[in-house]
Amino acid sequence: MSTRERPADRGSRRGRQLLDQLIREFHEARVGAGVSQKVIGRAFGRSDAWVSWTESGENASLSIVDASRMLACVGLDLAVRGYPAGRGVRDEAQLALIARLKPFVLSRWEWRTEVPIPLTGDLRAWDVVLRGPAGSIGVEAETRLRDIQAIDRRVMLKLRDSGLDRVIVLVAPTRTNRATLREVGDSIRTNYPISSRQALDALVNGRDPGGNAILVLGASSTAPATVPVTTVLPPGARPATIPAKLA
Repeated sequence: MSTRERPADRGSRRGRQLLDQLIREFHEARVGAGVSQKVIGRAFGRSDAWVSWTESGENASLSIVDASRMLACVGLDLAVRGYPAGRGVRDEAQLALIARLKPFVLSRWEWRTEVPIPLTGDLRAWDVVLRGPAGSIGVEAETRLRDIQAIDRRVMLKLRDSGLDRVIVLVAPTRTNRATLREVGDSIRTNYPISSRQALDALVNGRDPGGNAILVLGASSTAPATVPVTTVLPPGARPATIPAKLA
């Protein structure tokens, strides 16, 4: 059973830590300036009881606006921004995209989801990790290629820090995604030299793809049409198939 912290729980924990830090900074600045809670409250329309309640750490619903106003009254500016810290929740489209790949690889690879990066304190995780005799492959599912350079940087850093052999960026076969890939053209081939068809052929047959790949898995809600894969199989083994509709 996975012991990874849920994104919402991680956000709650981080929010409480930040709130405690803000309150400590406000308290130290207020006491250092010799300003009473009553004066602070009057400065922005709150009672001294409200300031005391907030300063005691009991105001768990303190808004960013009120925190900023309160800090400004003791000569502090509030600075807030977001930083990458692990994968957020997935929508149904991402889950469906991941599930679409599974039947094609399950017989040849060990399939694990939500596999954390093996670094202490690192919150990042692979959507899927495939392991087999041919090596290990991290799979990242992307339903929308809004910033392919940012995706490339994120994926390459994860590959570097995880010790896996290859990475497959699994992309939904939308018109917008295909247009984005056409726009970036050969520039993306530096890090992803293997074509969709070559990558899926290798995955289906349990082989090393020979490099990283962007895999546009063309499929509809019904079973996709298939074509046989030409490959050498052990005696008595059934030939695998791959979808005919690939980027």
